[in-house]
Amino acid sequence: MVPLSSEQFDVIVIGGGPGGYAAALYGASAGLNIAIIEKSKLGGTCLNVGCIPAKELLETAAVWRTVAHAGEFGVKADALGLDWSQTMTRKQGIVDQLVGGLTGLLKGRKVTVFDGTGVLRSDHRTVAISGGQSGDVEISSDHIVLAAGSVPRTMDGFPIDQRRIVTSDELLSIPELPSSAVVIGGGAIGCEFASMMSDLGTEVTILEYLPKILPGCDVDVTKVVERSFKKRGITIRTGVAVQSQTSTANDVTVTFGDGETVTAETVVMSIGRRPASETLGLDATQVAVDERGFVTVDQNCRTSVPGVWAVGDLIPTAQLAHIGFAEGILVITDILGERTMPVDYDKVPWCIYCHPEVAFAGHSEESARAAGYDVVVSKHRFTGNGRAMIVGQTDGLVKIIAEANADGTGGRILGVHMVGPWVTEQLGQGYLAVNWEATVDEVAQFIQPHPTMSELFGESVLALTGRSLHG
Repeated sequence: MVPLSSEQFDVIVIGGGPGGYAAALYGASAGLNIAIIEKSKLGGTCLNVGCIPAKELLETAAVWRTVAHAGEFGVKADALGLDWSQTMTRKQGIVDQLVGGLTGLLKGRKVTVFDGTGVLRSDHRTVAISGGQSGDVEISSDHIVLAAGSVPRTMDGFPIDQRRIVTSDELLSIPELPSSAVVIGGGAIGCEFASMMSDLGTEVTILEYLPKILPGCDVDVTKVVERSFKKRGITIRTGVAVQSQTSTANDVTVTFGDGETVTAETVVMSIGRRPASETLGLDATQVAVDERGFVTVDQNCRTSVPGVWAVGDLIPTAQLAHIGFAEGILVITDILGERTMPVDYDKVPWCIYCHPEVAFAGHSEESARAAGYDVVVSKHRFTGNGRAMIVGQTDGLVKIIAEANADGTGGRILGVHMVGPWVTEQLGQGYLAVNWEATVDEVAQFIQPHPTMSELFGESVLALTGRSLHG
């Protein structure tokens, strides 16, 4: 018999990634007695093999670019070289510090942490824990939150071998950068990896099945990224299906399209992530799972079983850490019986950290027109922005999509799309404008500090009033 813990919990959370630990921390701050179960490392994919380490490596690439162009600023920096081992050490140091901070937060809020794999029993109130340092134990609660996260998707015939064929998990800890790489998948993750490796000297080819890279982005934004990538020597092949691979001790040859091939030292599988629902033992429960493995939920993240919720990459919503945070908070609010505000997934903020950066919220021009809106669009480029010129990064634009008034000016702001320097840090006011359903006239009244990158957002909105300053 597996021993039953004498302690009952108000909420049990299975999974210690962003969705899971957000639920635990938020619930504990509301006075709930919380247990969280994690089979690997607290922080999940985001802290350990996702957001944080990936962005650290992208920052290494940014520092490289800065030093490489230091001469344009009159700064002499001739001895340019890369110590990849130091990059890895710094990356891991940041990860360890954040994981340690999270561990301390959970302890400080008296969240009980179990190390092991959590499996939901058929009574939907008991969770069996095994395979970790906490030993074999069962705990129970009337409120269960499933937050098991996701794992990288792979392709048949492409065995992951830690060096020649890798996923994001392996690439983020690779002992040395390859001289050449094929990135299969041109979405956000694939473009971030391609950008980082190319900047640091790897010859990169992107193979994307869909007609364009960054398929979820506005077409004008994608064009800017494509131009930048091609200018930096990245080969982009879109609308091609990957068929097979042949590996040797030194390289991998990938066959794609109509029998074309490309050979590289490393292949990076970047075709998305799948939910890790199979770890939860849901086959023995009444929790509904769709054909792709996602747990089915309603707008409050409730599963088909009362008292069981699911959040994060486990459900078919945007696989973003900050969406997991929002869903974790939503679930605890629901458990507490308070008024909930479901996540509006059509208006969430998106940030992609390739060079140039991409950030957006709300409708693209294409999706707004497809939804039946009569729209007007304003686009302003960073080429005329003083701060962008000062830092030497003028590729990019800000694009505002608004409902059209009868006189041709802009009404309600439907979407804000940015590509260029530091736009991931500039999206805030655009996100607020979209989600508060603000109008062009309202937002145009706000003063933008000068000289800043954010002036371009102000200029783009102002132009939709029918009058403008610089553009």
